[in-house]
Amino acid sequence: MASHSAYPSAENSAIVQVVAPCPPSSPKGSVTPSKTGDERNSELIAESIAQCRDPASMAKPAPGTAPLRIAVLLNSYRSRLLPAIRGSYRRTIGAVAPHAQLAFYEPANRPGEFPNPDYFDLILLGGSNVDPRKRHPWILEIHDFVRRLVRDYPQKKLVGICWGHQTISSVFGGRVVDAAVPEMGVASVNLTTQGRDFFHEAAALKSFKLQQHHRREVAVAPHGFTPLAYSNQCFLSGSNTILTFQGHPEKDAETARLRLHDSVRWFGFDALSDEKAWARLEMQINTPHDGEMVWKRIFEWVREPWSETGSAQQKTALELAEKASRI
Repeated sequence: MASHSAYPSAENSAIVQVVAPCPPSSPKGSVTPSKTGDERNSELIAESIAQCRDPASMAKPAPGTAPLRIAVLLNSYRSRLLPAIRGSYRRTIGAVAPHAQLAFYEPANRPGEFPNPDYFDLILLGGSNVDPRKRHPWILEIHDFVRRLVRDYPQKKLVGICWGHQTISSVFGGRVVDAAVPEMGVASVNLTTQGRDFFHEAAALKSFKLQQHHRREVAVAPHGFTPLAYSNQCFLSGSNTILTFQGHPEKDAETARLRLHDSVRWFGFDALSDEKAWARLEMQINTPHDGEMVWKRIFEWVREPWSETGSAQQKTALELAEKASRI
């Protein structure tokens, strides 16, 4: 395995799937392959084109605004659902930022595959089917990636979702535990005072709703983060560069239904053994949610300034967490 002490150069950066979000019909499309032109890159680009929406339906970006460049780290290990997860990110982000450029990475399945932060406005650390407390080499590589990002790119914006929320919390000294009761389906996220200030569209209701799908949770908050929601459901770093959610703004009902089978392991029932419980679960998954509002707020936040003082404190918190983990 190659050394991962530095980010990839522009020549070999693993920008494997960039869509803006749909290539026009002309040969000069808006799909940008990496400069290496390797076969895997070509296959992924072809997949992007095949799954793209009709370009005639796409609105033009507002004058003077560049499309957001977003790197998405998909952390599910050998999951057959990865194509569906990519599709869910495309749909939900595309509904809010139709010209966003998405690049997908799979560090769990391709060790050492990480984005070069120079090329992106936002990095998303997504969900996983693996316990974040495990010490698998690829998980430790993700920890190192987060640390390097904070140290070398203090202004870069990072969002953690579900497993990403738990992993970032762990890197900064938080503690992840098994949840007393797993969550599946749409649920309310109750906002703190700081959360109501941050999510201004949800301030009146003091909450918003997101798809949930987890059986682990953050029990001890990470150092240097402000809780935007109760029960450690959402955190914002003091540097204003890291935002994390236990819930899934990227998950729509179509994608959530693909994991209904987890009810057998999590709750001990399925459609045959308990029809009423299954119907309630289906209703929860199909409940309207505020994922679109959350994405809008995330993309506003990406453009907001960082805090240099908060960044220095963030690095100190990171160092303290690293020392504590070695004790």
